[in-house]
Amino acid sequence: HARSRRLASALAQAGLTRGQTVSALLANTPAMLECHYGVPMCGAVLHTINTRLDAAIIAFQLDHALSRLVIVDVEFLPLLNEALDLCTTPPRVIVYDDPEYDGPRIASAATDYEAFVASGDPDFDWLRPVDEWDAIAISYTSGTTGDPKGVVTHHRGAYLLAQGNALTASMARHAVYLWTLPMFHCNGWC
Repeated sequence: HARSRRLASALAQAGLTRGQTVSALLANTPAMLECHYGVPMCGAVLHTINTRLDAAIIAFQLDHALSRLVIVDVEFLPLLNEALDLCTTPPRVIVYDDPEYDGPRIASAATDYEAFVASGDPDFDWLRPVDEWDAIAISYTSGTTGDPKGVVTHHRGAYLLAQGNALTASMARHAVYLWTLPMFHCNGWC
């Protein structure tokens, strides 16, 4: 909770405002989970990117979503750099150095994720939605039959999906999953 509030605070300090897009090119890591909570906590909209897409499709999504900032796992930094070269307006880059990744790392002038989060306030007075229909996330198709199509999820839809998952899967008996799994699963497969 404190790390998500720090992330929200750092995003707000970086100039992200309500309704602007923050993209995430991450594996299912702690940073991805923090994005699922921290991005909406600053009023921004989360855009998770499928790690299996090519640079051209990623560039299209970043431009179409009007992404202001992208948080990328060091493993996917070469792919993102290729996509950024194709973007009309490249977003600011924050690099998450996943301790589980043991492959090659490339040098980057981008901001380190841990330093970015550490710059935020753990007591940040996070923003609640103004309206239940405010956007919380945008997800894209893979673009197999043309340009990818984006679908916006609103706070009401995310809440109802979480409640439906909890009821359907009898998650009430396992309260630890109630708050983490549904929203993460809403976009986490990207």
